[in-house]
Amino acid sequence: MHKAVSLLTAQILRKIEFGDYPMSTRQKPDSIWILMSRQWLYVVCFIILLVARTSAQPTLDSPGELDLILQGGRVMDPESGLDAVRDIGIRGGRIVEISSQSMMGRRTVNVSGLVVSPGFIDLHAHGQDLPSSALQVQDGVTTALELEGGTFPVDDWYKAREGRSRINYGTSVGHGAVRRTVLRGETSQGPAWSYQEATQDELETMETMIQRGLEEGALGVGFSIGITPRASREEILRVFHVGKNNNATTFAHIRFLGQLEPGSSVEALQEVIANAAISGSSVHVVHISSMGLNQTPLLLKMLTDARANGIDISTEIYPYTAASTNLKSPMFDPGWRTSFQADYNDIEWVETGERLTEETFESYREQGGMIISHIIPEEIVKTALAHPLVMIASDGSTFIDGRAHPRGAGTFSRVLGYYVREQQTLTLMDALRKMTLMPAQRLETIIPQMQKKGRITIGADADITIFDPGLIIDRATFAEPARASYGIVHVLVGGEFVVQESQLLEDTRPGKAIRRAVDSER
Repeated sequence: MHKAVSLLTAQILRKIEFGDYPMSTRQKPDSIWILMSRQWLYVVCFIILLVARTSAQPTLDSPGELDLILQGGRVMDPESGLDAVRDIGIRGGRIVEISSQSMMGRRTVNVSGLVVSPGFIDLHAHGQDLPSSALQVQDGVTTALELEGGTFPVDDWYKAREGRSRINYGTSVGHGAVRRTVLRGETSQGPAWSYQEATQDELETMETMIQRGLEEGALGVGFSIGITPRASREEILRVFHVGKNNNATTFAHIRFLGQLEPGSSVEALQEVIANAAISGSSVHVVHISSMGLNQTPLLLKMLTDARANGIDISTEIYPYTAASTNLKSPMFDPGWRTSFQADYNDIEWVETGERLTEETFESYREQGGMIISHIIPEEIVKTALAHPLVMIASDGSTFIDGRAHPRGAGTFSRVLGYYVREQQTLTLMDALRKMTLMPAQRLETIIPQMQKKGRITIGADADITIFDPGLIIDRATFAEPARASYGIVHVLVGGEFVVQESQLLEDTRPGKAIRRAVDSER
């Protein structure tokens, strides 16, 4: 643009110099008036040229050249509320310009007619391998975190993924993983780590190990309380205190999935809220609808009231009417049918897709393996999705021979396609907020990296998901769970395409570790 202005200015000056510029005041060539007019025009032209040069967009050879321009998309930013057609300029893996004016850069990609959103953040992703990430990123996910289950040792987990991940990754230190390390052997009911109560010495050892995991950069403390029934109330409270002492959020699978007292989900949530209040720790409760079932509205009210009274608590949901776990889980100990108000036929054996009977239940439980339990009412899913405190998270697991719950492949597209577009359960902006900004805000006070994610703003990481709002939909089903979603056109992680023109770029590995600060002297 500045070159065109320079050319025009030169032409004006040339006309003035040779006296052929049209002037109503021209009388004589040596007129004082004309000489003065010429001087003023020189000044004006100089100013025009100066402004043009200083306001010009970066050129291809300028130091500030943009790496990539996303042109003409519907930019939706849940933090600012921006919902407008804009161009986005990216440099060095960051968003550096958002404008309604055209830009210049090395590469321009036309995204007109598509929504340009912050990349989706999954706080509850057990599938932390390449096959799982291939499906996750095609579902728009740019950051997948293993926060409920967690791991131990934490440092080894991060080292195994460095430079090898399509998307950003991170983990908590897992209370269950620590328990497995400390409590070994078998009891009459099952493995000691699940069914044995810890001694005081063992509790101290576990506290030390969880502390170590946090020092190694874990994002918080992960609790699968529901699969450690002999973890005492004291044990859980002590671990909450470790979290608080390290400014770490606890991510909790509550103790009971049940609708009848004793052992109801209400009682289980009260335990978590009480521990948060006593310790002062923040807490995130996982998949509220699959734990609450018909009691979910009451659980949501409990969460709302707890927050109103100063408890830092949040929750999430996956958009399916079925849960999933291992059939050996303590959740299926005797009495589960009464507690769940469900029966054998509600349980699907993942490996074959068959619904169980009393006989096959006992056989498969002895063997162990993944099941899908079709026990969550559709209205409960809708109620939870629409609640302002609820985020979206998949609880997706690793796919084994292409088999798993479809939530690991289709969670986010299902929300946008089915619950936003078709059911109108929530607005598009509200859905995006639950998948981007809210998860980032859950972590950002502790993990500074997250302050640059979940947003389309100047300075934010260029983790961006671009989709067709009229076509996006999940294609993963219970019969074919490993089918990639449809309608995700582009996905960028750190400014680098991982999905382009709806195609997965198989060999691209731009994912970075999301991690608490680690002492370099350790």
